[in-house]
Amino acid sequence: MARKASLSGFPEWLPQERLVELHVLDVLRRTFELHGFSNIETRAVETVGQLLRKGEIDKEVYALSRLQAEEGESSGKQDPNQLALHFDLTVPFARYVVENAGHLAFPFRRYQIQKVWRGERPQEGRAREFTQADIDVVGDGDLPFRYDVELALVIAEALGALPIPDFRIRVNNRKLAEGFYRGVGLEDTAGVLRSIDKLEKIGPQRVAELLQEELGATPEQADLALKLASIRTDDVSFAAQVRALGVTNDLLETGLDELEQVIAEAAKRAPGKVVADLSIARGLDYYTGTVYETVLVGHEQLGSICSGGRYDALAAKGSRTFPGVGLSIGVTRLVMRILSQEFAEASRSVPTAVLVTLADDDSWSAAQDVAVALRGRGISVEVAAKAEKFGKQIKYADRRGIPFVWFTAEDGSHEVKDIRSGDQVSADPAVWTPPAEDLLPQITARG
Repeated sequence: MARKASLSGFPEWLPQERLVELHVLDVLRRTFELHGFSNIETRAVETVGQLLRKGEIDKEVYALSRLQAEEGESSGKQDPNQLALHFDLTVPFARYVVENAGHLAFPFRRYQIQKVWRGERPQEGRAREFTQADIDVVGDGDLPFRYDVELALVIAEALGALPIPDFRIRVNNRKLAEGFYRGVGLEDTAGVLRSIDKLEKIGPQRVAELLQEELGATPEQADLALKLASIRTDDVSFAAQVRALGVTNDLLETGLDELEQVIAEAAKRAPGKVVADLSIARGLDYYTGTVYETVLVGHEQLGSICSGGRYDALAAKGSRTFPGVGLSIGVTRLVMRILSQEFAEASRSVPTAVLVTLADDDSWSAAQDVAVALRGRGISVEVAAKAEKFGKQIKYADRRGIPFVWFTAEDGSHEVKDIRSGDQVSADPAVWTPPAEDLLPQITARG
């Protein structure tokens, strides 16, 4: 990870690093499918009007145009029909649901693992081209709240299977926060949420100043908003702490009840992994209920590795609405930290388990017969390209990280050598199989 990328913000992995990334992707895919999520892939481009319809990060969007546009084609950045690369997977998914609603069975459980592009300043954990892994459940007209609970548990299971440090899924509820702010007399709840969302970056004193300067909050109102944001528990005791602040509001009570459901079940199913954190705001306006952010313990400066929430009106078609709840894992951010901190490593950099050697150049076709027999049983095999001395062929295997070398004698008998231990035994290409741990490269967690 000390290598400098030739184009900043567009990471490229070495083979052994890519194996770690593939392991992460395989774990996520397997976990999502075990929970019944179907895979989709959306196109890489959307129109600018579609991407920015919620007023998102227009300065970070990569617009597309041909070097020589044909007459009548627009390349102006304000043109809503201009094509641009998607900067997340949520907006394309909302469009996908609306366009395919007649072909989907609701509630629709989807996972999506794709590249996205965002023009922000590159640093560790932030790239301009990166992979996200999203899961969502979308309903038609309504969506039971229990899905908010389920998704927290699915993500806890998925992250728990990865070679990463301990993590915390920090959960809040926008209804809880908005109801509280209204209860203390702060009606611009979106503005308060945007200020609270800056808490970890600028600190409570500056947030209090912003609330008073920009939103007209009194010192007492700002103090109550900050007291709410200071509440963190790994059980449902947060509810009593909120009520002890003396604020009453119906929306607040709804939010408290919903968050209690998430935390109560999580404390049973994933103890210590999912916590109530009432400082979590999530700045995007389309979240309407549960909100999630996830950090690695001891690596909080990396930022959130997984975030999301409940949205009741992100997708709509006429009078028909498609409420949903979802989370997005920053796969590239995670892999960057796994590699830079050496949390995991691949046992070898190639899939090859066996190199079939050549005694002479005329034996190449017979060596291919051996390779075909082994590959037929799922064993990855390479055949030497030329009949060098066996020592050189063994060195080639060692340099490539290939653990076994196959020899065929003039009488047609076979032997295979484990070049790590030096053990060499007779073998039959029709039945020999390497130990399970050597069949494919293994990802080993360290520390």
